[in-house]
Amino acid sequence: MSDQEKDPKNAEAQVETAEEQQAAKEAEAAQAEPSAPEEPSAEEKLAEAEVELAKVKKALSEADIRAQAEIQNVRKRAERDVQHARKFALEKFAGDLLSVADNLERGLAALDADDDALQGAREGIELTLKSLLDAFAKYNLEQISPSDEPFNPELHEAMTMVPVPNVEPNTVIDVLEKGYQLNGRLIRPARVIVSKAAE
Repeated sequence: MSDQEKDPKNAEAQVETAEEQQAAKEAEAAQAEPSAPEEPSAEEKLAEAEVELAKVKKALSEADIRAQAEIQNVRKRAERDVQHARKFALEKFAGDLLSVADNLERGLAALDADDDALQGAREGIELTLKSLLDAFAKYNLEQISPSDEPFNPELHEAMTMVPVPNVEPNTVIDVLEKGYQLNGRLIRPARVIVSKAAE
């Protein structure tokens, strides 16, 4: 017979001692492990949520301001494009009509002013040219005829330069072909002969 069978009290004491030793080991292990962080309180969670909410509100406000500015820019750009289209829609059409005005002026210049037989033809061409130029003026298509004016490279195209005594250099002395502007935009420069200093 073993000692435990002989003395049951002694066996219980040994079991309790083993259980106590196991509990002591678990307690030591629990103390050795780092303690888990404490859960934040409800007030701290609420404060954090309010801070996050304020950040989101600020970001949304800034995004709204940017979106409004972009909408204004798009609207202004569209209005400018529409005005530009209205202003210069006739540009190509007007450019095609310039040759008609040039031909009428050439025809008028070719007719002898002193010949009474050609008087009716001259008057007809003059009236036709006048009505064409009136239509041009109605749609802000302006003629550039810079005779005796200083040469302006933005509006004039010099075809040749000729030395002319008693005339300031860089002065337009003859207009070969008149220029035209539509609402201030140059459609065709005036083709001119310009004076230069005598050699």
